[in-house]
Amino acid sequence: MRIELQKRARVSPLFSILSPLLALVLTLLFGAIMFWLLGKNPLSALYIYFVEPLLEIWSLHELAVKAAPLILIAVGLAVCYRSNNWNIGAEGQFTIGAITGSILPVMYPAWHSPMILPLMLILGMIGGALYAGIPALLKTRFNTNEILTSLMLVYIAQLYLDWLVRGPWRDPQGNNFPITKTFQIEAVVPEILSSSGRAHWAFVFAIVAAVALWFMMRFMLKGFEVSVLGQSERAGRFAGFSARRMVWFSMLLSGALAGLAGISEVSGSIGHLQPVISPGYGFTAIIVAFLGRLNPLGIIASGLVLALTYLGGEAAQLSIGISDKVSRVFQGLLLFFVLSCDTLIHYRIRLIFAGAKTAEVKG
Repeated sequence: MRIELQKRARVSPLFSILSPLLALVLTLLFGAIMFWLLGKNPLSALYIYFVEPLLEIWSLHELAVKAAPLILIAVGLAVCYRSNNWNIGAEGQFTIGAITGSILPVMYPAWHSPMILPLMLILGMIGGALYAGIPALLKTRFNTNEILTSLMLVYIAQLYLDWLVRGPWRDPQGNNFPITKTFQIEAVVPEILSSSGRAHWAFVFAIVAAVALWFMMRFMLKGFEVSVLGQSERAGRFAGFSARRMVWFSMLLSGALAGLAGISEVSGSIGHLQPVISPGYGFTAIIVAFLGRLNPLGIIASGLVLALTYLGGEAAQLSIGISDKVSRVFQGLLLFFVLSCDTLIHYRIRLIFAGAKTAEVKG
């Protein structure tokens, strides 16, 4: 017996819309089973995980802080994926963006100027874009697989950051901790509303980026080019579009937004460089992009949902004593069910037995 997927002649518009919601419901159901197996009350655990973090103003600020990098990275990845270019290394571009954006406050701590923060953000975007340009160059020049090259570059970026903060950039006054000097006040991304919480302007950057890319994809020729080349490179060539230029455009754009997320996170939330600056935002943003159906406006909502898994994981650790890995389990379940639901919407399962007898599983 073997299993085959047969493309459906017609895709249900209703189920296409409901697919992310169905995936979320299935994630909650299997999450409840997981809590039960861990010996926890499922309803109480889900309440602590998904509802309790939304009941306090400070928690909403933390939600915005964690959602900002997810949305920024995911909207760039959405353009990549819709153009059929698979950037899996946003975590590395996030890290390099944080490093290049931190050059000014680390190397010139005595420089106090209102220009320092805009320059940091620009440098962060340039660093992320150039790092994403490496797999773009390898793909267009040598036809290498961008999934593998972008992913391997993540580990190079993380090791480079670790070497910097333990070596040449270590703060001599840091009591031997592997951190850089704390950024001067002019180098810190300000809060959106002063004295009201930790939410800073990175969340605004994320919303603006999502709206701008939605407008591009919906109303501009470039967005049409992304869609056409993503669906059929041959059709794109007939329309006069270049697949090679699209590789560069999508990779540089996603890298720049990941770099902006990196320097915004370091400057706005941490205040210095350290060996670990991300809980895996670059990888989680892949789930955000697909949960948002590769639509920049949908990504805003899915980014908030995935940010809630980080907050809920922290709350559950304190309240019911579960591992911090539970949030990763929820994220993995969500991605699994999103992809599974989308697959079953577009394909039906066929069971093929020996003797050419075929059974079709209706779905």
